[in-house]
Amino acid sequence: MVDRSAATPLATQISEQFRAAVTAGVLGSGERLPSTRDLAAVLGVSRTVVTTAYARLFAEGWLEGRHGSGTYVADVAPELLPSPGALPSTAIALALPSTAIDYAVEYAPMTSIAQSSSRGLGGRADGPEAPRDLIELRPGVPWVAGIEPAVWRRAWRCAGTRPPSFWPDPHGLPELRAELADYLRRSRGLSVSPSQVLMTRGVSSGLTLLAAALVRPGDKVGVEEPGYVAAREILRRAGALVVPCRVDAHGVLPEELPADLRLLYTTPAHQYPLGGRLPVGRRQALVGWARATGAVVVEDDYDSEFRYDVGPLPALYSMGQDVIVYLGTASKVLTPVFGVGWLVAAPELTERLARLRPSLGEKVPEPPQHALLELLTSGDLERHIRRMRLEYARRRAAIVDALTGPPGPGTFGPGTPRLLGDTAGLHVVLELPAGQPADRLVAAAAARGVGLFSVDRYYAGPPTLNALILGYGATPLAQVRRAATELRALLTGRGN
Repeated sequence: MVDRSAATPLATQISEQFRAAVTAGVLGSGERLPSTRDLAAVLGVSRTVVTTAYARLFAEGWLEGRHGSGTYVADVAPELLPSPGALPSTAIALALPSTAIDYAVEYAPMTSIAQSSSRGLGGRADGPEAPRDLIELRPGVPWVAGIEPAVWRRAWRCAGTRPPSFWPDPHGLPELRAELADYLRRSRGLSVSPSQVLMTRGVSSGLTLLAAALVRPGDKVGVEEPGYVAAREILRRAGALVVPCRVDAHGVLPEELPADLRLLYTTPAHQYPLGGRLPVGRRQALVGWARATGAVVVEDDYDSEFRYDVGPLPALYSMGQDVIVYLGTASKVLTPVFGVGWLVAAPELTERLARLRPSLGEKVPEPPQHALLELLTSGDLERHIRRMRLEYARRRAAIVDALTGPPGPGTFGPGTPRLLGDTAGLHVVLELPAGQPADRLVAAAAARGVGLFSVDRYYAGPPTLNALILGYGATPLAQVRRAATELRALLTGRGN
């Protein structure tokens, strides 16, 4: 049963024990689960605790719902999962005969995840009369004004007291790598040692270093389509042949990946830009594909701190540390100008990358590393993330409320726009009806004082989605509301 004296929250204990039951084969794919009410009664906990555990398992892809029928174990292959220890009694309770659960009512908010998409910096086509005080819904940019000045000054004051080294450690500051390993354990569930952590200047810096070490001219590398433009360019400049890899509402499709890729760049926690989260079955298939082909999977975990449905999802890296390299950055939680990120890989690879650095003249300045160390050890970084999660959630809600139909003036016609990727990150994607081309809407919005961005530039080939990317990270709440109101007016025909 659950342990009320443990530091681990009850809902977390239940979700962990469910995974153990699937891993051990006690629960098989397609097996029906007890209702939240029944399981709560068996375990002696509130229904809210069980609902929270189920919600997280839905978000991670362990569960699936069937309308009017119940909740079932998703298609997960236990033989690809690490072996559990002793099977807890909660796992046995999960295998008890279940009663019907109205999935449509209890988990309706979760369905947007399965239809998700989101991240970006699209191009803008301002009209000739665009006002100078444009409200820009630019994606991929955090709210820098949200950093408390006292916290920022304290971090840099601490960094200023540290004397410079004779030569920077190519691995990064040892004490920062140790602190980051502990932070990743707390925030991302990663069990890594400092020897697996290499400091970088951000995701692009880490990918550039990996390309120099692993990619030879002419090698084929995969990038999600649509996907992060900078990743494509970095790999192209390394001499690689960049292969676009199709994504759907859930992320990359492992069964469609070529067998001759040397490397695959992917964003499994929050696909960039469309916002899907890769479910467990696909994660297993992706790890299996990498092991079978000898490819390296590069996981960009750019904004996992900001989810609004459940806590941050587990990192893909935890499922295959032998074939996955994990990239993280402080640019979304703090500011892009901070210039500090991290790479996590097998110790032999991090050592190889560290040895390569001097020949490339690639160094991470020490003062920002000292500042990040202070933010971590003081707890200021995690407090800042919690504040920003609430702040971004308010801005997200303003856009969602304005663009998902009534209440509000104006009604949507038969071609109702659809929001994607609204459960995480600093932006949402607005899929437009065929009769409302994105470029025209961008121009019309600019004339009304709103700067919009389309998804077009994220495609290596012809765009297959008529959509806008609406960033709310860097825009104050009042301006987000105004911009969303103006956009709704255009979409409902009141802005013509």
